[in-house]
Amino acid sequence: MRPSSRYWTDGGRESRSGHNGAVSDPLRDYRAKRDLQSTPEPEGAAPKRQSDEAAAPEGESDEAAAVSGSGRDARSGEGIAVSGKGKSDEAAAVSGKGRDALPGEGNHLRFVIHQHRASHLHWDLRLEHDGVLASWALPKGVPAHPDENRLAVRTEDHPLEYLDFHGEIPAGSYGGGTMEIWDSGTYEAEKLRDEEVIVHLHGERVQGRYSLFNTRGRDWLIHRMDPPAPGVEPMPQDLQPMLAKLGPLPRDDERWGFEVKWDGVRAIAYVDAGHLELTGRNGSDFTPRYPEIRQMALALGSRRVVLDGEVVAFDAAGRPSFERLQSRMHLASDSQVRRRMKDLPVAYVAFDLLWLEGRSTLSLPYRDRRRLLEGLELEGPSWRTPAYREGDGKALLQASAQQRLEGVVAKRLDAPYEPGRRSGCWLKIKNRPSQDVVVGGWLPGEGGRSKTLGALCVGVYDEPGGELQYAGRVGSGFTQAMLASTLSLLEPLRRDGSPFAGRRPPRQTIFVEPRLVAHVELAEWTRAGTLRAPSFKGLRDDIEPSEVVREA
Repeated sequence: MRPSSRYWTDGGRESRSGHNGAVSDPLRDYRAKRDLQSTPEPEGAAPKRQSDEAAAPEGESDEAAAVSGSGRDARSGEGIAVSGKGKSDEAAAVSGKGRDALPGEGNHLRFVIHQHRASHLHWDLRLEHDGVLASWALPKGVPAHPDENRLAVRTEDHPLEYLDFHGEIPAGSYGGGTMEIWDSGTYEAEKLRDEEVIVHLHGERVQGRYSLFNTRGRDWLIHRMDPPAPGVEPMPQDLQPMLAKLGPLPRDDERWGFEVKWDGVRAIAYVDAGHLELTGRNGSDFTPRYPEIRQMALALGSRRVVLDGEVVAFDAAGRPSFERLQSRMHLASDSQVRRRMKDLPVAYVAFDLLWLEGRSTLSLPYRDRRRLLEGLELEGPSWRTPAYREGDGKALLQASAQQRLEGVVAKRLDAPYEPGRRSGCWLKIKNRPSQDVVVGGWLPGEGGRSKTLGALCVGVYDEPGGELQYAGRVGSGFTQAMLASTLSLLEPLRRDGSPFAGRRPPRQTIFVEPRLVAHVELAEWTRAGTLRAPSFKGLRDDIEPSEVVREA
């Protein structure tokens, strides 16, 4: 199909001659935004184009024409300008006929995609056309699957010399940052209209038929029209983490891989071309709480991955500390988060890879998933991939006990990843017992704690979504700050009756709706089904209360 007779230039403005007959500069906006004495970017020559001969309507400036839509489709946004010539002349302007042909014009025009590390990582698609490069900023890059439409923001036209440009734009300059050529090649134009562009891209990384269509103003969407490459699928959403069963070290030691058990909060990380989303076990969005982890997505650049791991805070000795993480888990505002991240940083510990560059890895054996994960080389100030060992789990468990760590997790080397399932292919072996419990009430304090919380009355469900069974009181392990913050969360949850089925807590208990989950360490479970010597470690909001059952 031949291109339509319309064409787009100058970031959506129609380039025309002014009233005095002088040819307007299609790179006017490009030059106006830059100090070309201080930036290494090319200045670019202003080509004389046949399309420039059309005059603007009398009394209307170029800017007004672009805003009002005069001389082009009334519905058009900032994107494609329409010549005032007849169809044959317009077609000549598109094809390059009727004037000196520019390099690369004809059936195969040139394109380049830059990776631009400016204030925000993004990609810039630039299509050679009519003597300039029509440009769109792609915040999430080029989609690889037809089900993934992506934002494309129309920007000013760039000079043809930008096809080969790469380098460092000085800080403080427009677009300051690193500009790299991410892909380049040729393209064929199928349709070039005010609000829609269809092209066939032939690059080293990107091949296929793509459409760009205007939605409003400078906002467009880019859509892959061809089927995806074999095996490529959209990035999954709402994956549930695979869970481990509590147990002893496996006897067939050589068939298992062993990792340190991290005392943090489980989170699935969706990394999409420089953007990060962290979600907890219950689907909560953790991303705003831990902004330092966003840098991991920037470090991965254009790569798209889904990771499984934990958000962890470390104590002064470098050990994971759930108690320290408490100070970051329940902050209510961005300003509080920014203050605390300076003195209490966290890290994302990635230990599994669920999806990589358009392909699911869920069915791969654990050993293969770990090999792919290590190939990502995730090591930075707020993220890491710790090593694991195959076999000899007893030695790792002993080492973790000596360092006062929570324990280890054993994973079958040949096991696939089973989202949302608590599988016997993963085993957690603890150095000290711990348990998540649901808070169903509290007792007022006595003596030095007479004005605050005395103990939590807690329980576990007999089965997921079943009845809440009373499991005892938790009164130790609190700091003064924990007492105050926990009581402030309990007060609004007061209720008249007990949420517990069967055995009841003391008569002085103030009952609450069972919406809070606490993590405790304990000596053991008694025969009566209560916690012996429990110690409070903190509240957690990444688990639905109805899922909390007794682990051992």
